[in-house]
Amino acid sequence: MAETRAIAPFFSVPGIQANARSALRRSDIFFALGIVGIITVLLQPVPPMMLDLLLGLSITISVLILMTVLFVEKPLNLSSFPTILLIATLLRLALNIASPRLILTEGDKGTQAAGKVIEAFGHFVMGGSVIIGFIIFAILTIINFVVITKGSGRIAEVSARFSLDAMPGKQMAIDADLSAGLIDEDAAKARRKELEDESTFFGAMDGASKFVRGDAIAGLLITFINFIAGIIIGMLMHDMSFKGALETYTILTVGDGLVSQVPALIVSTAAGMLVTKSGTTGSADKAVLGQLSRFPTASGVTAFLLFMLALLPGIPAPPFFLLSAGMGFITWTSVKAAKVAAAAAGPGGAVARRSAGPGGPMTVMGQPGQPGEAAPAAEENVQSSLQIDSLRLELGYGLLPLINYQKGHRLTEQIKALRKQIAKELGFVMPPVRIQDNMQLPPNCYVVKVKEMECARGDIRPDMLLVMDPSGNRISLPGEETVEPTFGLPAMWISDQYREEALFRNLTVVDPPTVITTHLTEVLKENISELLSYAEAQKLLDEMGKDHQKLIAETIPSQISVTGVQRVLQNLLSELVSIRDLPTILEAVAESSRVTQNLTLITEHVRGRLARQISYAASNEQGYIPIVAMSPQWEQVFVESLVGTNEEKTLSMPPTKIQEFIMAVRAKFDELQQKGEMPVLLTSPAIRPYVRSIIERFRSQTVVMSQNEIHSKARIKTLGQI
Repeated sequence: MAETRAIAPFFSVPGIQANARSALRRSDIFFALGIVGIITVLLQPVPPMMLDLLLGLSITISVLILMTVLFVEKPLNLSSFPTILLIATLLRLALNIASPRLILTEGDKGTQAAGKVIEAFGHFVMGGSVIIGFIIFAILTIINFVVITKGSGRIAEVSARFSLDAMPGKQMAIDADLSAGLIDEDAAKARRKELEDESTFFGAMDGASKFVRGDAIAGLLITFINFIAGIIIGMLMHDMSFKGALETYTILTVGDGLVSQVPALIVSTAAGMLVTKSGTTGSADKAVLGQLSRFPTASGVTAFLLFMLALLPGIPAPPFFLLSAGMGFITWTSVKAAKVAAAAAGPGGAVARRSAGPGGPMTVMGQPGQPGEAAPAAEENVQSSLQIDSLRLELGYGLLPLINYQKGHRLTEQIKALRKQIAKELGFVMPPVRIQDNMQLPPNCYVVKVKEMECARGDIRPDMLLVMDPSGNRISLPGEETVEPTFGLPAMWISDQYREEALFRNLTVVDPPTVITTHLTEVLKENISELLSYAEAQKLLDEMGKDHQKLIAETIPSQISVTGVQRVLQNLLSELVSIRDLPTILEAVAESSRVTQNLTLITEHVRGRLARQISYAASNEQGYIPIVAMSPQWEQVFVESLVGTNEEKTLSMPPTKIQEFIMAVRAKFDELQQKGEMPVLLTSPAIRPYVRSIIERFRSQTVVMSQNEIHSKARIKTLGQI
């Protein structure tokens, strides 16, 4: 007692307790020590008492594995099962070596030589008969090896193969949902991670099932060796009689075999239940009983057949009557549960009736006292049909492989990169592109729609490459001549085997997904102002930093509304002027809105404040802005054609003058374009919006700038005059 009192204060020291808690938290160390202990059992003799403890641990682990599998929701929640299976198998193999060592070395001392557990299993199963013991052991081994282990191994193999085969399609579905905006980037990453974990899990289970099968074979061979070698050793080395050796070593051999086969049978059953549960979610009782109870007709027919079977002569009636009553009770509860579920799914018992004419409107009638009560599901369907996709890409069935294109970047990846590029260049996050298959389209045709309206279409070859000659010469490679769908340039579809030769000739080689993405880019730029909705404009304002929130509060809505800011941003985007510098734009809007509420004049003032940005975007590779200026005569014509009072002015120019101006601009720009120049049309600030309104109708890519938008640091070069 004194010694105990002396030791107790030592363990009550806070530092010692902290170290003890820290050591307990180091589960990795204990796990490693456990593996080392299993390996030690393989090499060192184990006393009978320790062997009893380890055999009990093996049975405990196997039961724990089975119970965990029964209650797990889905296989991936137990993704470490292959590792658990390997450790459990390694433990049983170590015990399969430790127990024969004791049986063969100490078996002459009696049936308790290998421990009480093996002796108890041997006496309990054998029931005093050697033949019965071997038959029971053989039956358990056959069940484990031939039925459970072989079946679960085959299921694991097929599941792994099908999981790998289905991975491209599942990845394509994830990418399509991401491009369509149904999920965000985080959800896509989570689904990809789950898909990867699923493939890895079933692949590991395919390999781990071989451990279970090998364990069953090893247990059978070890039992046979124990029986034969034990009798020989008992008779030759320990001078035992044949009857005594047979009785002693049979009990030890059968007991040892059962102690190893029972945990192996339990773990094999757990492995089989886990791999067969790959298509269901929920614990085992929900997955099995829940689905069986969905078909009360089947249980009802079964109850009737059991009842008829009990009436047959020579058949014991009580057990079959009892089973028939049980199945009848299950049928009654299933039917009752189905009625409750149907009542919950359709509150009010609404009945839908269609008008006499085919395709007529659906009229929903409610219960008495509830006339015209609409069903929630029908209302939800109507509301969903009102939604409009801002951008939609429809593909013929022959172009669906482009979503998971194997020879380059996939279509979904290119669309995702396009969204990032547009956001960086124009400061506007384009809406998600919904990709859909359209069986009414030709197989190799695609259609781009903006707000449900078709804006572009093209016809491509998904298994070929599009080749264009930058110089405009005829392409001499073998292939199919065509027209590039975006810009209408002459091109040719060639086989992939001519890719290197085309690149060697300095031809432009484009794969099919890039063709679609390029066309989508041009459609987007042509309609980008329509895609900037009120909600998007409000979102841009809300996402500005805290430093600019005071500017927003002072400007909106006291000087201009959000709708006015949206319109100004749309005017800028319509000419592909980036709105990334939103603080500068708002400052310019705040300045001009104090003087005027005319959105055209506000937009021109904003463009003047963005002079550095606009000048930089208009500069060519040589660092200067190529300019074609408006002559004073045309400037005067435009000024005199402006009619209206104060700020509300419109252009009223005779059609002949407009046609003359268009021909002059077209001739001059075509001439300069043949020389490799892409000039800017320079006008005075007062007429720039009206000149642009004419230019955009026949040369939408031509930039129209005013003198106010030429930055003081910009270099210019005048190439001509209109």
